[in-house]
Amino acid sequence: MKMTEKISAKTSAKTPAKASAKTLIMAVLVASSLGLAGCATTTKDSVSGVKRSQFMLLPSGSVDKMSAQAYAQTLGEDKKKNTLNADPAQLARVRTISNRLIAQVGVFRPDAVNWNWEVNVEKNDQLNAYCMPGGKIMVLSGMRDKLKATDDELGAVIGHEISHALREHGRERMSQAYVQQFGLQALASFVTGSAGAVLAQGAGMGSQLFFSLPNGREQEREADKMGLELAARAGYNPDAAVTLWEKMSAMNKGAPPEFLSTHPASANRIADLKALAPKVRPLYEAAKAGK
Repeated sequence: MKMTEKISAKTSAKTPAKASAKTLIMAVLVASSLGLAGCATTTKDSVSGVKRSQFMLLPSGSVDKMSAQAYAQTLGEDKKKNTLNADPAQLARVRTISNRLIAQVGVFRPDAVNWNWEVNVEKNDQLNAYCMPGGKIMVLSGMRDKLKATDDELGAVIGHEISHALREHGRERMSQAYVQQFGLQALASFVTGSAGAVLAQGAGMGSQLFFSLPNGREQEREADKMGLELAARAGYNPDAAVTLWEKMSAMNKGAPPEFLSTHPASANRIADLKALAPKVRPLYEAAKAGK
């Protein structure tokens, strides 16, 4: 969701444009013929109904490695600035909420239970949070200090971000950008012995692509749906996702209309969440009852 996009010096290089539909179709055909990639869903279908097929070119392990390196770099920079986990009470709160959500990820992806999850808090006034591929979570302190988010609302935010990671949205948009950046010739290298060099090129873009390429509207909708279910299963009130976005909408009056943005318009997002809340409320009630 990148509620406010995190753009830093290390991501200021020119962002590769999204691949055209024609290019992606060609890439799918070439990749499929080589046995390198295809279209498949990354998560199991559940109450939230997310099951779209996705284009995945880059290997999951390579993307997770890029993610871990970028996350470690961010932690190192925050430590130098004394902005990492500066408030022990806030850190404990965020980790408690995150761990309850992580305990439910097996519903969507059994393998994600064994990811090397990390949860940290950065002292930063931005209203933002993210979960990088492989389970690297960061919550910015502005969520508490400026938005005054409740535990249920933080559950909605972090659940949304975890859902991006479960769906491998970062890998998906990096795959699209990779095709645009390096072209279809890069695919052939995977079967001619030079895959390492190609992946090295991709690794060099890893941090930039993750932070600077926005999620698409469909990816945001998927994270909204799965995040709401994940939060409900963890015992967080699904209605909190609505109050969260009402607060966000009030603080972002200058947001562009939906057709000019990759993010769903706040009013549409709120309406969709209100419609889904009754479907996941039994999960929330069961969790609260300890069932």
